[in-house]
Amino acid sequence: MLDVQLLRSDLQAVAKRLADRGYAFPAAEFEKLEAGRKAVQTETEALQARRNQLSKQVGQLKAKGEDASQFMAQVSAGADRLKALEQDLAAMLGELDELLRVIPNLPHASVPVGKSPEDNPELRRGGTPRTFVFPVRDHVDVGTALGLDFEAASRISGARFVVIRGALAQLHRALTQFMLDTHTREHGYTEVYVPYLVTGECADGVSSLEKFRGDLFKVEGRDLYLVPTAEYPVTNIVREGIVPGEKLPLKFVCHTPCFRSEAGSHGKDTRGMIRQHQFEKVELVQVVHPQRSYQALEELTVHAETILKRLELPYRVVTLCTGDMGFSAAKTYDIEVWLPGQNAYREISSCSNFEAFQARRMQARFRNEKHKTEFVHTLNGSGLAVGRTLVAILENFQNADGSVAVPEALRPYLGGTSAIRAS
Repeated sequence: MLDVQLLRSDLQAVAKRLADRGYAFPAAEFEKLEAGRKAVQTETEALQARRNQLSKQVGQLKAKGEDASQFMAQVSAGADRLKALEQDLAAMLGELDELLRVIPNLPHASVPVGKSPEDNPELRRGGTPRTFVFPVRDHVDVGTALGLDFEAASRISGARFVVIRGALAQLHRALTQFMLDTHTREHGYTEVYVPYLVTGECADGVSSLEKFRGDLFKVEGRDLYLVPTAEYPVTNIVREGIVPGEKLPLKFVCHTPCFRSEAGSHGKDTRGMIRQHQFEKVELVQVVHPQRSYQALEELTVHAETILKRLELPYRVVTLCTGDMGFSAAKTYDIEVWLPGQNAYREISSCSNFEAFQARRMQARFRNEKHKTEFVHTLNGSGLAVGRTLVAILENFQNADGSVAVPEALRPYLGGTSAIRAS
């Protein structure tokens, strides 16, 4: 959520920055609410000051044993008006809060202005795509003979699900373990296990529930939603709390299934495992001092890249332009893995700095060097999406005979197995 004081002090500049990301700020609605709030708040504060002054006089007269009934009557006369004003003010502040909760974050000054993914500049590349001496197949064709079963999944749950069998299921599990081990042992993250269901309030803490409710799976009759990413429960660990400044940064890594309705993706990526209703991710979350958040973004992105480097998967990093960023992000790097079966780079991790946007929604604060509270900055990124990493291995490590080589980094997790073959 944006800082309302920033809107009050420089509305036009905020509106311009939001326009860069394709959002038309409702200036007229905001100004109307603000004008009403100012008028009511001014009268409320004047009446409160008058009440305090009269109450003081009443106390002084009573202390002297004198008649205070005249002043007591004045206090009583203003009480009803003050109560009504306080109720009006609370209602107006509630309306203002509702308005702010559907406004996206401001893009950082370093974010390139653009409208679509085509405007995302490439920052760097890692690895070199393999040259194949045989016709390249996509992960569906490679994986079906090895244990991917979309037909069984369709009979069980419908479209956009998969059943994984045998050695491929073990490879999928090995990927998760490899990611968790790397991030906890080498990158300093604390592993956490969290609920896979969150309340609407927690969902709204990291994004706008009102705007993105249709993307989530809701439990019927309950204020609970299946998590679309571990970001939802993990970031809310610091909700409504005050972290001692010396405890920062907090670095969490978490493996969860993820559930997404994919409401706006009809007709997109219908083949295979690229876009599914259920998948798994290893998520990185950091809670940091505001002065360190952009340094932390660079570090977190490198942590996610490390997994791809160890797996010998070619990738590139792009900076998302203003028109392609997520609702809560101030700056985002997308890491895209090379998929030879699609002859394209596809997203496998988004690493974002949200600055104080999520913290303000969650009331997550820390106590600074002056012992005063201020909002933390939050960051997160996939480290990595497990299913898409499996897809990348199937396509990049496929062999002409239909087998798939196991990356060296994963072999200790598979008892030394060097290749997966059809049984």
